[in-house]
Amino acid sequence: MKPDLRDRLANAVQVLTGRKAATADTAGLPVLTPLQPIDLRDAEAVGEVLEVAMKVGEVLLDSGTGAVDTEAQVRYVAATYGIDDVTVTVTYNAITVSVQRGRGLPPSTYIRTVSHRSLDYTRLSQVDTLVRRIGRGRIRPDQALTALESIMTAGHPYSRLVATGGWALMSGALTLLLGGRLGLAAVAFVTTAIIYVVNVRLGQLGLPYFFQQVVGGFLATLPAALIYKLSIGFGWDVEPYRVIVAGIIVLMAGLSLVGAVQDAITGAPVTGAARFFEVIVFTGGVVAGVGMALRVASQLGATLPPLRQEPFDYAPLPILVSTGGIAAAAFALAGYAQVRALIASFLAGCMGAFVSGSLLDAGLGPIVGSTVAATTVGLAGGLLARRAVVPPLIVAVAGITPLVPGLAVYRGLSELMEGQTTAALTNMATALTVGCALAAGVTLGEWVARTIRRPHISGIPFRRVRGQMEPRVN
Repeated sequence: MKPDLRDRLANAVQVLTGRKAATADTAGLPVLTPLQPIDLRDAEAVGEVLEVAMKVGEVLLDSGTGAVDTEAQVRYVAATYGIDDVTVTVTYNAITVSVQRGRGLPPSTYIRTVSHRSLDYTRLSQVDTLVRRIGRGRIRPDQALTALESIMTAGHPYSRLVATGGWALMSGALTLLLGGRLGLAAVAFVTTAIIYVVNVRLGQLGLPYFFQQVVGGFLATLPAALIYKLSIGFGWDVEPYRVIVAGIIVLMAGLSLVGAVQDAITGAPVTGAARFFEVIVFTGGVVAGVGMALRVASQLGATLPPLRQEPFDYAPLPILVSTGGIAAAAFALAGYAQVRALIASFLAGCMGAFVSGSLLDAGLGPIVGSTVAATTVGLAGGLLARRAVVPPLIVAVAGITPLVPGLAVYRGLSELMEGQTTAALTNMATALTVGCALAAGVTLGEWVARTIRRPHISGIPFRRVRGQMEPRVN
């Protein structure tokens, strides 16, 4: 069967079966004709195929992809090479694949533990492209395994200095989005660059990530407090909490909240609970660092001014939209994304900031605004990702970055330190609700995008499609 005919039949079966895609085009589709049927009695050949499938799953799971979508991709790669009767189990940090090889033969079971590495969206994009090639029957298992090993062992596409600039640019853009001036944005830029360099060094020394978050929260707060104390003497008008909130958002941006909520929604509650607990713990590290810095600043006589109550004075809508796009693209840059992913992330960030800002101006509140904006980002991410040929996860996660509820976290912490326990708990609950709303909105938006992308097939009876799928017996 010709590749183009096979692709059209695959699209038709996707419409008829209603299966979803974990990436832009391939995952979840039934395989019509394997590249070369695998002899299940050949343990070496079976192991080679399953090694390819598990390495694909390892990159996806490590990048924050949901457990259900990762499982679909692993199953899809195995089925493409002729192993369609495969049991796949994906948990928080492990992938288990088992194949029944036939009567009288022991099953082949493989387990791979996924260890966390530095985020690299270029690696994710390259694996996504490789899966497309596998699905089109253009690469053998041994070739795919060699390509995967090359992708997984390659260095980052550009230097760490560029990634540092991405984090710093993101913090500066968020400061402007929050209504800060250029001077404050410059302070946020330098502070975040220092945080990133320090935390990279601490990570190389083996310090657990929780304590890196504590250090990050401390360094994001103390300079802003000291600058505020200095500004009093010179008569400057400085609102240091805008820098602090920008730093909190940057530290929370890399957490896998989207994947945690997606797992809970799509039927992987155990993995979702583990990821969600991890997000809560690491966010607690940020809160602890900020709280420690506020106490130290208070002892040094640099007491911060009270935070303004709602409504918060964000930047005007044009600046809000542009800085939202810059912050999203900067996050993708910090994650070593390719140029086309940066462009798609910028557009998604602009859309999310515009929708959220418009709804906040209309008085609908942060929860409604975040939900609708995240749904828009998820939808735009799914559609833009197809045009840009990048995984939707990159665009979606980057697009909602400017919407992370760092303001509610800081407001709740400030009120807690002032003894306003009820108000503090209310703001912390708001932050948690907004975070879940962002992740749920992205999931809904991606589902809508997959539904829209399905090709319309008319006049093709299911029996005829099935007949073309099945091999003829002479």
